[in-house]
Amino acid sequence: MALILLEKSEAVATITLNRPEAMNALSHALRSEFHAACQVISEDDDIRAVIVTGAGDRAFTAGLDLKELGEQGLGAATDQKPASNPCRALESLAVPVIGAINGVAITGGFELALACDIRIASSNARFADTHGRVGIIPGWGLSQKLSRFIGLSRACELSFTGQFLDAQTACDWGLVNHIYEPDELMTKARALAADMASMDPSFLKTYKRLIFDGYDQNFNEAMALEKRTTDAWNADVTAEEVEQRRLAVIERGRALKN
Repeated sequence: MALILLEKSEAVATITLNRPEAMNALSHALRSEFHAACQVISEDDDIRAVIVTGAGDRAFTAGLDLKELGEQGLGAATDQKPASNPCRALESLAVPVIGAINGVAITGGFELALACDIRIASSNARFADTHGRVGIIPGWGLSQKLSRFIGLSRACELSFTGQFLDAQTACDWGLVNHIYEPDELMTKARALAADMASMDPSFLKTYKRLIFDGYDQNFNEAMALEKRTTDAWNADVTAEEVEQRRLAVIERGRALKN
């Protein structure tokens, strides 16, 4: 049985973690297949957006396979190679990545959710950082990312207790953008991905890189990066192209209103 399902519909690719009987735990074999799927996406210029989700309705992913980790050692917990670290594999993608969080996202699974550019969740999604309960310091980014997304005090509470965060609170805190009923989640994810895929692909990749590269810098450095990127991009944009796109934006607004 394939541990990763990769589907493509027009310009949108969907990666499904496919170990529902094990709460989609991130075994070595699954992580290897995940990286292979990301490579396929990277090499396909027709793909403009990606959705990541889990099979079944219990789990997005419960994180690293702890039984396997106990047998093979803790190297996977800090491995930074995209071939075995799914967070790094996702972060290497130039196109937008939507995490459709369909169930629990625990520890390494929480880190994988944080590696997505945008997160939407089903009403039964829950998040937990249980690193402290397992006794392993996170190595895929959770200790640094979570506080940046929800604030230092809230992140400390979650990480120092291992408590679960429900979908509604996650949305209230800005960790996820939207909550949907479980049977609506993938329909909404595909609609959001299709909307992104309708953008000019070169622009979208450039804009994503600017946002994330700038996020890693201090404000003045980020503003300077924006100026350099803007000057380089806009130098090739004509007034006629801007006018055509302005009219297209007006038409799109009218269509959405009707």
